[in-house]
Amino acid sequence: MTTSTLLPASASATTTAAPVPAPADGTPVPVSMPVSVPVPVRASGTDAHLALADDLLALLRDTTTEPRPDEQLEALTLAVAADLPVLLWGEPGIGKTAALTQLATSLDLPLTTVIASVHEPSDFSGLPVVGEDPAVQGVPMAPPQWAVELVRAGRGLLFLDELSTATPAVQAALLRVVLERRVGALQLPPGVRIVAAANPRASAADGWELSPPLANRFVHLYWVHDQEVVVRGLGGVWPRAELPRLVPERLPEAVAFSRRVVCGFLAARPTLIHRLPSTETRRGGAWPSPRSWDAALTLLAFGTAAAVSREVLALLVRGAVGDGPGLELLAHLDRMDLPDPETLLADPAAAELPERGDLRQAALEAVVAVIGARPERERWEAGWAVLVRALETGTADLLVAPATALAALRRDDWEVPETMERLAGVIGLARQADRSVGRVTAAEAARRAAGARR
Repeated sequence: MTTSTLLPASASATTTAAPVPAPADGTPVPVSMPVSVPVPVRASGTDAHLALADDLLALLRDTTTEPRPDEQLEALTLAVAADLPVLLWGEPGIGKTAALTQLATSLDLPLTTVIASVHEPSDFSGLPVVGEDPAVQGVPMAPPQWAVELVRAGRGLLFLDELSTATPAVQAALLRVVLERRVGALQLPPGVRIVAAANPRASAADGWELSPPLANRFVHLYWVHDQEVVVRGLGGVWPRAELPRLVPERLPEAVAFSRRVVCGFLAARPTLIHRLPSTETRRGGAWPSPRSWDAALTLLAFGTAAAVSREVLALLVRGAVGDGPGLELLAHLDRMDLPDPETLLADPAAAELPERGDLRQAALEAVVAVIGARPERERWEAGWAVLVRALETGTADLLVAPATALAALRRDDWEVPETMERLAGVIGLARQADRSVGRVTAAEAARRAAGARR
């Protein structure tokens, strides 16, 4: 027996003699030749250290969640519940993938991640499979394995990552996947939701702008980090994604309301029904089209039924149709909540005006507008009474514009009411304050310009 000098005695290899057959020509040979037989090597301390490292990693990954306000996570969850494809935009490392993983865990949905940039168009449109008689049976397009597994599961969250690094050919192949939920000849089940993620082109590796047809199929949410969420999450507690709590009794009302809002807005702003942006970058984001307005209507219905905050609703609507049209729709929504100006004129002393300054001023301007449409002395005097009510319940600076417009409606034979005289001093002071602020601002601008010239 020999011992290798490269191994300790306990982990050595043993040699044994093995019989050797004699050659046919009768040449003498040794009776035996040494043959090495391996002996199992005892585990070293490396495995134990790796096991400890795994234990430490498990402790670091052991986090929990808590219900807490998170507007962008709430917007994402509502769009997923509404079965609309969502595209998360954000810089690398901002936490888009982690948010999707946590969302799938919270909603108990199996997560299927597909990196769009490393796939070919046929991975989404399917590979042709020629059968026995293609002239009769046709040539079916075989789907990839991930699509088959999603169909087998019946539900899941399909995560299309790195979308902005996918080539235009791959983006074209994704059109049917995102909108029709078809992969080759396979139809994804209704229980599958689609979420994608992308980096801005400047931050993406070999990035591409999204094609307008693909971009218009998504609700675009811009993912940013929240300091409190990050700090608390690194401490082991992340916000929990929860499905919106829809109130059954409010569902029919929510649908009727959302249709009334969107249809009324587009009837007043028909040029916003379809507006393709002029620049390539903006065409790769959210912009208005009949398809995206349908998505906005759906999101408005879900948001109304779930009673979400205005901030969450703004994220969703702007993510569907773009910033400009989305903000106009929200302003239209606010105006729909304004009190009826005729009701205010009927009983000025009991008038209930909005608390928010912009809405209060809009309500007062609406009162002046209906008086101008039907100018009568009694209505004109009631208008001044509404302004007095606004002064009693709010600030005077909001009254300058509507009071000036209302005073301009006076006919020569109408006497000046006491309410108008009561407001005259307050409005005069507000005007003086505005002029004073204007003079100070102009003087400061002139001083800075003079300093810059020196």
